[in-house]
Amino acid sequence: MINKNKLFFKINKYIYYSTFFLLTNFIYADVPEKQKHEVEHLLNFVKNSPCVINRNGTDYNGVDALAHIQKKYDYFKDKISTTEQFIEYSATKSTMSDQHYTVKCKNNAPIKTRDWLLNELNTYRKSIKH
Repeated sequence: MINKNKLFFKINKYIYYSTFFLLTNFIYADVPEKQKHEVEHLLNFVKNSPCVINRNGTDYNGVDALAHIQKKYDYFKDKISTTEQFIEYSATKSTMSDQHYTVKCKNNAPIKTRDWLLNELNTYRKSIKH
């Protein structure tokens, strides 16, 4: 016969460790600490950009675009583990319409925000190596 107290303890132990594992993964999911400065740089880059960001046919200035990107970043943090994934999940395309976001700077043709931010990330990484 199975001792009910032992069974109860084993089940509670299983629930405790399962919950702990899930919560720690949720809490710590995000870009690694050594890459957080890259994400912060990109957020500031968008915020301070004179370029126009188009999302689903509507143009936004940097501050308004930043607010949307920040919301998506907060929502998808548990799936993000690199700066490139931050760009992919937060600033690439609409999850509703599947349309890519674009950015238009000065008299240049619009480009995908993904390409714009990846280019800035590469520029930033080169600048901090010196």
